[in-house]
Amino acid sequence: MSENRALRRAHVLANHILMSRSPSSKISLTREVCLQYTPPEVNESYGFQVKEMRKLLDGHNLEDRDWLYGIIIQSDLFNRKERGGGGKVFVSPDYNDTMEQQREISMKRILYLLEKGVFQGWLTETGPEAELKKFALYEVCGMYDYSLNAKLGVHFLLWGNAIKFFGTKRHHDKWLKDTEDYLVKGCFAMTELGHGSNVRGIETVATYDPRTEEFVINTPCESAQKYWIGEAAIHASHAIVISQLEIKGTNQGIHVFIAQIRDQDGNICPNIRIADCGHKIGLNGVDNGRIWFDNLRIPRENLLNSVADVSSDGQYVSAIENPDQRFGAFLAPLTSGRVTIASCAIYSAKVGLAVAIRYSLSRRAFSAVANGPEVLLLDYPSHQRRLLPLLAKTYAMNFAANDMKMMYVKRTPETNKEIHVVSMGLKAVLTWHNMRTLQECREACGGQGLKTENRVGHLKGDYDVQTTFEGDNNVLMQQVSKALFAEYVSCKKRNKPFKGLGLVHMNSPLPVMPTQLTSSILRCSQFQKNIFSVRERDLLERYTSEVEELQGRGQSREFSFLLSHQLSEDLSKAFAEKAILQAVLNAEAKLPAGSIKDAVGLVRSMYALICMEEDPSFLRYGYLSRDNDGDVRREVSKLCRELRPHALALVTSFGIPDAFLGPIAFNWIEANAWS
Repeated sequence: MSENRALRRAHVLANHILMSRSPSSKISLTREVCLQYTPPEVNESYGFQVKEMRKLLDGHNLEDRDWLYGIIIQSDLFNRKERGGGGKVFVSPDYNDTMEQQREISMKRILYLLEKGVFQGWLTETGPEAELKKFALYEVCGMYDYSLNAKLGVHFLLWGNAIKFFGTKRHHDKWLKDTEDYLVKGCFAMTELGHGSNVRGIETVATYDPRTEEFVINTPCESAQKYWIGEAAIHASHAIVISQLEIKGTNQGIHVFIAQIRDQDGNICPNIRIADCGHKIGLNGVDNGRIWFDNLRIPRENLLNSVADVSSDGQYVSAIENPDQRFGAFLAPLTSGRVTIASCAIYSAKVGLAVAIRYSLSRRAFSAVANGPEVLLLDYPSHQRRLLPLLAKTYAMNFAANDMKMMYVKRTPETNKEIHVVSMGLKAVLTWHNMRTLQECREACGGQGLKTENRVGHLKGDYDVQTTFEGDNNVLMQQVSKALFAEYVSCKKRNKPFKGLGLVHMNSPLPVMPTQLTSSILRCSQFQKNIFSVRERDLLERYTSEVEELQGRGQSREFSFLLSHQLSEDLSKAFAEKAILQAVLNAEAKLPAGSIKDAVGLVRSMYALICMEEDPSFLRYGYLSRDNDGDVRREVSKLCRELRPHALALVTSFGIPDAFLGPIAFNWIEANAWS
């Protein structure tokens, strides 16, 4: 037997080697027709004007955005590549570059954009129009490469804004224009190895020496080394140093200083040590570094003194006597960073959704009937369920981000507190949403989602940092709950109506929820607003009651907050989601009757109902019954079917140029062809 098997194998191999014709070669084989790519536009229709929807979504500075898109797409410096036939161009960072190459090309791109005038007025112009233009251009840079964005953020929003907000005229005159022109390259040295979110606990010390009228900055221990400082490893010439201030043996708390860390030739200055943070899971175009200060002396004028000052003879002077309020004043300028992080997170989610949904409108798999044609991915109800609720959430959060930006650029001393709380909540919720969306889009693209050229997977690695920098999301959400607690207790004690933080609904009688939830009720904007308000009100009252009960049993206030963390999480989420729903309602209310208003209404209902389905607190605290929960779940599926015909129009309305997406968003067969 084994001998016969060996002979047969030898015969087969001989036929292969001699290329002899098979005995069955007379049989005629008809080849199946190969798959052909069909652009989604061939079979999909637009139920509304996408240009008008884009105006609604981008909200401001559309021409400036398109101008910057063009600058990036037309330059080879941005890794311009043709894929497939027809001259289709794509731009994205080259992730085959080493970490060192990514850092250098990021800096070259910044200097190129500087030559083109992109950053003109980013620090020297004031007013809402200038700030909105900066937001728009910053968002475009982030869609291209978040490393580029992070470097710009460190230089302009952290270093530059610190000088702008903490400094006075002498600092503005000396530093702002040079910063805008990149004659000075700045970094922001706040985070330490031992302290990140707990800024009060940082250990770097600046001691005033009245004999020389200098501050002496020291890193007293290894945990005090400045850590994760963007731009510090290679490019920064100067640093904002956040340090404890000691005068005559008294600690005055954290203060803000300017220190030169490199000379004009890029050499590290004396009394400073700098080391590289090394390779990261993303954002490798940013040169994060560590800094140690060894008796570094800086002039007295390098204290940024808008909040507090030190006289030449060492007298400490501040218009804010309360140390807690002074500390809050030092942190207030970080709000601008949180606003930009939140808005950029939404633009990142848009890229992921545009790629995944366009792919799902041209990629087919399996047949619904025997010998039938394969089905488009987005025609599967399960695929709709994966992507369309995330698309609706992205729309809703886009409106919220726009409202937050307008609130920020029109800020007044009276609105600063609300902006601070809203930006913390939205920074957390929108960056979490971005990560979840990119992960789902990556999976929805299958193996193609793993390729960096298709953008989705690598965006996930780059944007991951958003959830922890400029405030760990969980810590920020705890701060939101504490702010709501303080507002509630204050209004109750003074017997005053609620005014701020979106709590005006607390002044009205508690809405009565219907027991039977029909489709029309579930889609009713007033019902959605009511049930979100009921959730927030109930959770705020439960949270306050629990904290006060713990305090009554002898626990400290802070420890009572810690023990009530579960209610705190539920409450802060309820606050952020209600703010987002209100933003959609505001946008919808301004629209005339028509197809765009109808589409926004569908998006709003999907957002509201998917939040109700996904948040266990609706069932846990009885805002929905088990039967109601089933009604919500079924309505979400119906909304998926109704949003499906609008899918292409909704992602096209993002206004993202084709070049900023991945090849699989278009002719993915041609893009992968041998030629």
